[in-house]
Amino acid sequence: MTHPRGAAGTSPAGRRQRPGRAGSAASTGWRLLLLVLLCAVSLQLFFLARIALMAVVDPQSTSFQRSEIFRLAVDKHAVAWAQQWVDNTRIAAHLKRAVVASEDARFADHSGVEWDALEAAWDKNQRAEAAAERRNAQLAKRAPPPDSAAAARPRPAVVPKVVGGSTISQQLAKNLFLSGERTVLRKAQEFILTFMLEGLLSKQRILEIYLNNVEWGEGLFGAQAAARHYFRVDAAQLAPGQAARLAVMLPAPKRFEKTPGSAYVAGRAATIAARMGAVTLP
Repeated sequence: MTHPRGAAGTSPAGRRQRPGRAGSAASTGWRLLLLVLLCAVSLQLFFLARIALMAVVDPQSTSFQRSEIFRLAVDKHAVAWAQQWVDNTRIAAHLKRAVVASEDARFADHSGVEWDALEAAWDKNQRAEAAAERRNAQLAKRAPPPDSAAAARPRPAVVPKVVGGSTISQQLAKNLFLSGERTVLRKAQEFILTFMLEGLLSKQRILEIYLNNVEWGEGLFGAQAAARHYFRVDAAQLAPGQAARLAVMLPAPKRFEKTPGSAYVAGRAATIAARMGAVTLP
């Protein structure tokens, strides 16, 4: 004799097992979430410990420097490198003032992030991207037919000029630990690291680490190496004009190292030199 419940292929006992399987899946999900949170907290504690150590130990390299070494080794099969750590007292005050005037005028006063500057940079970048899109659309309309000779030499697309609103502390956080990718997650981590730097290190120490690790050309890092390369003097001996020229190069060192005596560099350096007297050093 055939029972309807048996024909359906499901027994009362089988139905009672389903909540158990659902509960097991939910429990596994919670365990995975807890594991992810634990890993995230462990990573932050690792960063916190490394930054705390930097109060007394000079960092040997940064994430950006290591990525540059890899790039040079792969692309050029050689790593030409110049860097020499010098203590804060062996870096000219002129250079400190020039860099602060150029990169972060309120460095001594803010808590790590300049929200107004970030908002202004965001608005400017949005306008630049919109203008680039309009220009590229115009170029696409004027493009020659695909079968013409001119089509073999297409015009390069217009790339918007992106500006940053990052403080010196933010730049240091990114260079020390992070990659150069532009994602929300990386930016959030940059904020966390910035507040760690500001909370555990003095402003003077932040500036000292920054000036010893910032890029001033391909394979050229730190104030001492830059001073020797461009002016044949030590970082402690930089004159105001020389310091201002070095500060001009920081946003795009690989580009400016090819034309360090250009009219743009000279004009921008004069502007920075005029502002240096108003800079308050930590």
